[in-house]
Amino acid sequence: MKTTVDNSSIPNPQQANVPVSSPSFFQTPISPYMKPPSMEQIIVRAFLKNIPVFLVTLALIFLVACSSAPKQESAGEYFDDTVITTRVKAAILAEDSLKVSEVNVETYKGTVQLSGFVNSREDRSTAVKVAKNVKGVRSVKDDIRIK
Repeated sequence: MKTTVDNSSIPNPQQANVPVSSPSFFQTPISPYMKPPSMEQIIVRAFLKNIPVFLVTLALIFLVACSSAPKQESAGEYFDDTVITTRVKAAILAEDSLKVSEVNVETYKGTVQLSGFVNSREDRSTAVKVAKNVKGVRSVKDDIRIK
């Protein structure tokens, strides 16, 4: 029992109207009539492919390099500022004319900010002078109001 196979039912890829895919970016051409890309063309294509990666990397480097200084104090700076604040408060309380005043003291990186209320201009200038004489104070911002 012999079976014959009809060859007309098997599609021939050369006879069928199958679209031929175009070559990929770095593949060799499919058609024998197309020239293979030269070495310069391959290098340029590889370079063009990597430009977005290079630009993103460059942007990230500039973003990190241009970022501002940290806004938080380190533990040592915080401790130093706390010590300065305590010393300024103690010096203000030790001053007889300022005992009844409502002076608030805040310190950030050695800069003391005085705020609150005093009874006279003399008390205000005395509070600033006392704060400037404390060890560790770099500068004094005066936001004290007169009652």
